[in-house]
Amino acid sequence: MIVASSLAAFSLVRFLPLNSSPSIASLTFTPLLLSPPPTDLLRVTSRRLILASKVQSVSTMAKEEQNVGNVKQQLAKLFESALNATVPNEPDVEPLVAACTAKFGDYQCNNAMGLWSKIKGKQNEFKGPPAVGQSLQKMLIDGIDTWAPRLAIKRAVVDFSSPNIAKEMHVGHLRSTIIGDTLARMLEFSHVEVLRRNHVGDWGTQFGMLIEFLYEKFPNWEDVTETAVGDLQAFYKASKQRFDSDPEFKEKAQKAVVRLQGGEEKYRRAWAQICEISRNEFNRVYQCLGVHLEEKGESFYNPYIPEVLKELTSKNLVEDSQGARVIFIEGFNIPLIVVKSDGGFNYASTDLAALWYRLNEEKAEWIIYVTDVGQQQHFDMVFRAAKRAGWLQAEGNTYPKASHVGFGLVLGEDGKRFRTRNTEVVRLVDLLDEAKSRSKTALIDRGKDIEWSEEELEQTAEAVGYGAVKYADLKNNRLTNYTFNFDQMLNDKGNTAVYLLYAHARICSIIRKSGKDVEELKNTGAIVLDHADERALGLHLLQFSEIVEEACTNLLPNVLCEYLYNLSENFTRFYSNCQVVGSAEETSRLLLCEATATVMRKCFHLLGIIPVYKI
Repeated sequence: MIVASSLAAFSLVRFLPLNSSPSIASLTFTPLLLSPPPTDLLRVTSRRLILASKVQSVSTMAKEEQNVGNVKQQLAKLFESALNATVPNEPDVEPLVAACTAKFGDYQCNNAMGLWSKIKGKQNEFKGPPAVGQSLQKMLIDGIDTWAPRLAIKRAVVDFSSPNIAKEMHVGHLRSTIIGDTLARMLEFSHVEVLRRNHVGDWGTQFGMLIEFLYEKFPNWEDVTETAVGDLQAFYKASKQRFDSDPEFKEKAQKAVVRLQGGEEKYRRAWAQICEISRNEFNRVYQCLGVHLEEKGESFYNPYIPEVLKELTSKNLVEDSQGARVIFIEGFNIPLIVVKSDGGFNYASTDLAALWYRLNEEKAEWIIYVTDVGQQQHFDMVFRAAKRAGWLQAEGNTYPKASHVGFGLVLGEDGKRFRTRNTEVVRLVDLLDEAKSRSKTALIDRGKDIEWSEEELEQTAEAVGYGAVKYADLKNNRLTNYTFNFDQMLNDKGNTAVYLLYAHARICSIIRKSGKDVEELKNTGAIVLDHADERALGLHLLQFSEIVEEACTNLLPNVLCEYLYNLSENFTRFYSNCQVVGSAEETSRLLLCEATATVMRKCFHLLGIIPVYKI
């Protein structure tokens, strides 16, 4: 294990091993903020060392160096990059890396003191060493939005949820909706204008059979409502059964598609009616989840397809193949079909038109697609085609760029795709209703129906039930499958939303029971972190901004979940070992409680979870 201590007078960062491997290639770099001299220099340099390590990892450098066994040489190379990025106006700053002689670590960098003497008094970004407590108190006064990271982009599109018209939203849409909403929230917090797009499946040959079935079942179809139609899934299945079994109905349905796509008014109105009924069903789910989207479905982009394909053809990307029009992509065994052999358009042609529109009309710099991992190859091919056309940058880390956010399956306790007992896919609205119901039952078992008003009971049941479903999904790496289990997600112990929401409520209770006006304390008191557990909690709070930035950059909500859970654990240790109410340090510790609650609430907001204040 190789560790370099971050002593104020000597080194710049602490090196922590990512795992137990003794290889230097497995190291990660964590900033450690200490008191003077000079904290700001240490902080910025250590962060830039992190960035340098991401650009040129130790393992990469190890391959480049002839003497891969020379750890000191490799570390010096890494510190050189960090120093050049931190103080570019100070030439000839050589990294002073040496082996540690004390117990604090194995290597240290001794540039801090000498470098500070050079830049002190000059115009630079280093203003001295604000204490951790002062930084926390400034956040409490100015608001946590001052901690928001600033990304390199101004506008992004997040394409998520995207159910199909005339089909129920099921558990398969849960992950896209929850993950997409959280990514949008984190980007919005980071000063990015986010265009939340619901790319619903509202166009295609299936609408012929749906329209004809609507005409057949409801002669006064223009007055029909979702109540009359009933279960959308059953309506779709019944129309599909007629289509498959009745040749006469099938012929009428095929003609209906032509009339719809030709713009015939009667068919356009029927199509709009079916879409509206579906939309009302979708909105029930979105309201429960607190998710906001702007619908721009497949039909919206349909008029743009001919011109987009014309542009791609003019760039010699589109070729004829077995009666179809395709784009051959290097590295793939199959081509990207953009016009089918019958002359019709498909998902690829629609997605290319949507990507063109988002880049050229909406001026998005980052377009993010949140779908299951099974669509990874499709989007890889679409993005490669867009790069060949010059729409996207060839290099993956430059803008404009497009990213596919894939996610795994939701499984039942049998390890198979989550379904009902009769093998039907679980309706999402039923799932959410059950989560709320179970949460309410647990609250009643605790006597809250006697203590609280009915409104408080309903609101808390919703916050805890829906929050539990969301957090159980988001805490996992999105690429993995996860098992849906109500008992686990509604457990009030362990890494669950229930535990975290109750932890937040307990902090609020501590502050209330003190009888002190926290708003007044923010301006009259001070946060002093003398105890080791106070300091650990304070330092963890200060990491919030960089955690959000990391979660945004890598499109991984679980990074924020892990931070939130660790924050709660740090607070528990602090509260167990540091008396708050009635202690000599009461004012400082109440402010530390308030800072913790403030950061927790922002984490909840970014995860789409409503906090609770009483338990």
